[in-house]
Amino acid sequence: MKVSSFNKNLNLIVVLCLITVIGLSGCQQLNATSGVDNNTQETATSAVDNSNSEDNLPSGETNSNGKESNNQDNISLNNNSMNLPRLEGNATVVMKINGQSVTIELDGNNAPITAGNFVDLVQQGVYNGSMFHRVIKEPQPFVAQGGDPQSKDPSLPVTALGTGSYVDPTTKTSRYIPLEIRPEYDETKEGVTPPEIIYGQTITTAPELKHDYGVIAMARSQMPDSASAQFYFTLAELPFLDGNYAVFGRVTEGMDVVTNINQGDRIESAEVISGAENLKK
Repeated sequence: MKVSSFNKNLNLIVVLCLITVIGLSGCQQLNATSGVDNNTQETATSAVDNSNSEDNLPSGETNSNGKESNNQDNISLNNNSMNLPRLEGNATVVMKINGQSVTIELDGNNAPITAGNFVDLVQQGVYNGSMFHRVIKEPQPFVAQGGDPQSKDPSLPVTALGTGSYVDPTTKTSRYIPLEIRPEYDETKEGVTPPEIIYGQTITTAPELKHDYGVIAMARSQMPDSASAQFYFTLAELPFLDGNYAVFGRVTEGMDVVTNINQGDRIESAEVISGAENLKK
C-alpha cells in the first residue's frame, strides 16, 4: 500500500511539473484595455491552471453553455471578427517537414475564424521556412509548436522565439483572432442545430473540437483573444486544454512525421491543396 501511494504521488508531481514548465508560447499579448501590443510570451500554463478554478473565470452572466459571458464584450468581438478571414467549410493543407508531407484537414464549420486565419497565412507563405521552436516529448508527449514569424530569421536563437505575431503588410499592425470554441453537440442526430460558437472566453463544458491526439490548435497568451500565427500539434490526448484553446483541425496523414519533429526543425513549405474557395475575406 505504501509503494502504491508513493507511485501515485510521484505521478501527480510529474504531471504538475509538466504543466508548470510547459507553455504554449506564442504571439505578443494584446492589452485588453488599451489595444497596445505587449511583448509578453504566450503561455498555456496559467490559463490551464486558472481554468480549473471557478474563481478565476471572467465575471458576468452565465449562459446555457455553462460559460460566464459579458454581452457587451461578445457584441464587440463579433463586430471585430467581421473583418477577419473566415473558412466557410473545410480545407486541406499539406506541410513539408524534413522532406516529408503532413496532411491537415481544417474544420471551418466549427472554427471558421481560426481555420480561416490559418488558411490565409498559409496562402501568404507566412509559415514557409518557419521553425518549430518548442517541442515537448518528455517526461511525456505534449506538443510540437511552431509558426512564429520571427523564426524565419536564422540569426535568432530558439530562446528568442515564442513572442512573434503576424503583422499585416497593409496595415503594418499585428493581427489577432478571438478565442473561438463551439460547445459539443451530437452531430449524428438528424436536424440537430449546433450551439452557437463562443468567442473571446474559455468554456467549462466539453467543446466540439477536443484536444485529441494529432489535432492542430492555436497558441495564445493568457489573454483569450491573443492568438495570431503560432500553432501546435498535439502529441497525445490533452483533455485539460479543452475549452481553453481553439482546436481547428487534425492531421489525417503523416502523423509519424509530426511525432518525429524536433526543436529547430522547419516547415519547408505549406500549401492549401483543396478548399481554398471556401476562404472568405
